Amino acid sequence: MKPAPFDYRAATDVADAVALLGEGAVHAKACGGSQSLGPMLNLRLAQVERLVDVSRLDALQAISLSDDRLRIGAAVTHARIEDGELPDATRGLLPFVAKGIAYRAVRNRGTLGGSLAHADPSADWVATMRLLDAELVLAGPGGERRVGAGNFFLGPFTTVLEADEIIVAVEVPIFSGRARWSYRKTCRKPGEFADAIAAVWLDAECGIARAVIGALDAMPHVIAGAEALGALRSPGAIGRALDAAGVEGDYEREVHAVMLRRALNDVLPA
Repeated sequence: MKPAPFDYRAATDVADAVALLGEGAVHAKACGGSQSLGPMLNLRLAQVERLVDVSRLDALQAISLSDDRLRIGAAVTHARIEDGELPDATRGLLPFVAKGIAYRAVRNRGTLGGSLAHADPSADWVATMRLLDAELVLAGPGGERRVGAGNFFLGPFTTVLEADEIIVAVEVPIFSGRARWSYRKTCRKPGEFADAIAAVWLDAECGIARAVIGALDAMPHVIAGAEALGALRSPGAIGRALDAAGVEGDYEREVHAVMLRRALNDVLPA
């Protein structure tokens, strides 16, 4: 299959991208690496009148580090993160997650912002940014606005992103030297989307304790607070956490329970 005909435009800057997306009654979509949108267009599961390429915009390629945040341009590819082109603000978490996404050919083109905008509940970056409570910087006709990852995702494949907005950057917190993390997932074969994801972030110096159950029918389920994480070690607590996350089915519950238990064992004292 090939996509239905569309008008291709390469945006010159963020303002131009926003203008092209919001021009008249044209049904337009922004694209970065097109690793999700491209196949959907080819299969005609999605059709657009205009495709606005934002992959080459300098503002979306930039990476910067401040005192407490790492800002990653939305068009930064998984491969750049995997290869360590970013400052190691998360003590290896981001490169580890990037390395496990699909295949290298996909990672060479797929982008951080594109994955988040697509909002597949089984996507690694969706779970990771919920874990880190990352902040997304969006640009639209009224300028920039910031949205926390907890409010950005409305549901599977649904976000607060307006039709004439793009993700400019993602900002993640900097880990202290005492921070510990674990990211566990299982796939039926390498490169596929995960059957289950469990991630834990513990940073006592910053008073942070968070866990995420991902690869659900719904968006990732967050468990926050040191007391809540510690309670997961008590009998039956993981089962109750899976109930809260809406996990059903014997296989699904078992595989999610195993991933969460392993992630907790990685970071919590015995």
